[in-house]
Amino acid sequence: MIRFLARILGLLFLAAGFVGCVYDGARSIANNALLVTSVSDLALALLKDRAASLQAAAEGSQPALWKMLGLPLTLSPAAPIALAIGLMFLWLGQPRRTGIGTLVRP
Repeated sequence: MIRFLARILGLLFLAAGFVGCVYDGARSIANNALLVTSVSDLALALLKDRAASLQAAAEGSQPALWKMLGLPLTLSPAAPIALAIGLMFLWLGQPRRTGIGTLVRP
């Protein structure tokens, strides 16, 4: 059951990453410049009011951790991150391999 959920999440993240690549490509072609959607732009679009409060809470609790991990993550492009997360979930959801010398069929 967990592998099934991991595969479904992996496919959803891969689809989201692909849609993000197409969206960024269409925006770049329309504006004649390279435009990339960052994770913070995506969070602002999806979460609206909660994004600022989540950032303030993260900065308030651990400011050094926010500067080392949180800030670079939010400024990075969203599509490659979604693709990487999707590939990770697909890797986690792959079926077990049979060992050498194990009978597959009885």
